[in-house]
Amino acid sequence: MRVLIACEESQAVCKEFRKLGADAYSCDIQPCSGGHPEWHFQEDIAKLLEERWDMIIAFPPCTHLSAAGAPSWKQKQKDGRQQAAIDFVMSIYNNDCPYVCIENPVGKLNTAWRKPDQIINPYQFGDPFKKKTCLWMKGLPALIPTDEVEPQYHYTSNSTRSGPRKDGTRVKSKLPIYKAWNTSKDRSKTFPGIAKAIATQWYPLINQEQD
Repeated sequence: MRVLIACEESQAVCKEFRKLGADAYSCDIQPCSGGHPEWHFQEDIAKLLEERWDMIIAFPPCTHLSAAGAPSWKQKQKDGRQQAAIDFVMSIYNNDCPYVCIENPVGKLNTAWRKPDQIINPYQFGDPFKKKTCLWMKGLPALIPTDEVEPQYHYTSNSTRSGPRKDGTRVKSKLPIYKAWNTSKDRSKTFPGIAKAIATQWYPLINQEQD
């Protein structure tokens, strides 16, 4: 089974699929940091989408889509950056591949496109962090939590606030902030528990359906 992990330089998900025997490849315009360049396409995804894939898991850049950058949305809408980011997501999702998952944080996709099929957190899969992750799926079932643990930190860059109240104000989070990165590349790496769940839950299912 051929699996494309799009916009992934870390190869976290790619390696989990490889452990199960899948013919999986990561793709990103950056070189991979996962240690397996032989499984990595360092190029734009457009040409790869012309090939046949049995499953596509995509982590498109959220720079112009995440709610964390909402104050700059108006300018990004005006100069076209946000629409270009949305169009990029749709080019992946609307591919002929029957099984597709798009991952992104809460943000513009929730309103410009549609509500996500599922919202997950790392603490549901063994990593003790809160970091809302939205999943939009085509042909795939929701992920089942594998090892729910008590969240110990908010995994974020600079926010100490939770979601907004109905009156628009915010309340400080009760959990401490865990800032574990210096760049957006570090921030976007997939948590080990989520990467393993994606591969171990979806790969056998699609294999069975194809048989």
